[in-house]
Amino acid sequence: MTEGAIYHGIHDGHYILRFVGDVRLTLCTSLDLHIEDAFAHQEFDDILVDLTESDCLDSTTLGLIAKLANKAQIQDLQMPVLISTNGDINHTLKCMGFDQVFLMSECLECSHLAADKLDVVQEAAEDMQQRIINAHRVLMSMNRNNFEAFSSLVQTLEKS
Repeated sequence: MTEGAIYHGIHDGHYILRFVGDVRLTLCTSLDLHIEDAFAHQEFDDILVDLTESDCLDSTTLGLIAKLANKAQIQDLQMPVLISTNGDINHTLKCMGFDQVFLMSECLECSHLAADKLDVVQEAAEDMQQRIINAHRVLMSMNRNNFEAFSSLVQTLEKS
């Protein structure tokens, strides 16, 4: 698997995030801070998440992607678009309810638009743990199956 990377850009009012390779919690701080900054300085009308070059996304990453949909709804933006051509990833996304908060597509190619790579941000273990907990809480809020799947993990992380 290719080491994970996240690219971002704003093009003609479209906020684009492109996930490449094996994207895991090591990028969660970078992604979460970027999402917060993007919405604080909102210069876009809609959101597009491109997963066409993703090999694997861990649950923390999925929670942060779901956070985008929540923030879009709060900001009264259109439902974000999520593009993925990976059958395994698509299956996971649908099982977790992403098709309820994203317009999902397998056919739009836009990878070349998001050009800036997110820098890896390191933070204290306690702060990263809280980001992981928050990301999983977003997933848990999506539906009952996610709640059941991640509640014991969140409880364990909260105790440590």
